[in-house]
Amino acid sequence: MTPAALITGGKGALAVALRAELEAQGWQVHAPGREVMDVTDPGSVSDFTGALERLDLLVHNAGLILDAPLAKMSAASFDTVLQAHLRGAFLCARAALRLMVRKRAGHLVFIGSRSALTGPAGQANYAAAKAGLIGLAQSLAAEYGPRGIRANVVLPGFLETPMTASLLAQPEKRARVMAEHSLGHLNTCAEAARFIVFLHTLPHTSGQVFHLDSRIHRWA
Repeated sequence: MTPAALITGGKGALAVALRAELEAQGWQVHAPGREVMDVTDPGSVSDFTGALERLDLLVHNAGLILDAPLAKMSAASFDTVLQAHLRGAFLCARAALRLMVRKRAGHLVFIGSRSALTGPAGQANYAAAKAGLIGLAQSLAAEYGPRGIRANVVLPGFLETPMTASLLAQPEKRARVMAEHSLGHLNTCAEAARFIVFLHTLPHTSGQVFHLDSRIHRWA
């Protein structure tokens, strides 16, 4: 039977690349944008996933950034970012698990960020949300591992996408970003997508965090 995947935030650059990679390998892919499935709305998530007959892979990719120093960050901005990244992950994982538990197999992949590990200034909401994804994934890996379901986090790295375009357009900031990478170049959406599809083929890997670019995270 054709395997099926659900990619949230389906209009994003990484989601588009992942959809292409999966479809090239014969998958049926559902990649709704927010107008089709709002990941922060339980009813929207339930309505969309309730129409699916099977689900082998969930990739929670939906999210946004609303960066600001904490003193200037509104409560609404903090909540909005956590809702998209973390509440959305919870709602989508809960819905996906209802399908996966039936056949005692499935894989949850949460798209994280290096910000979860480093907590950059001005990203308190985003860093907190992404750090929460690691805890969520590891809890689900422990809880659902006995039922044959895996959960992992992928930190795709600093990708050149519309979200980062304004930053990388500034020569000084681009040079600083590149200098952080030991290889001197950025990861790409296509390579991140290829890794996610490869990760799905590893049946014994769960509860792990994978960082895909060449920025080195020093041990504390």
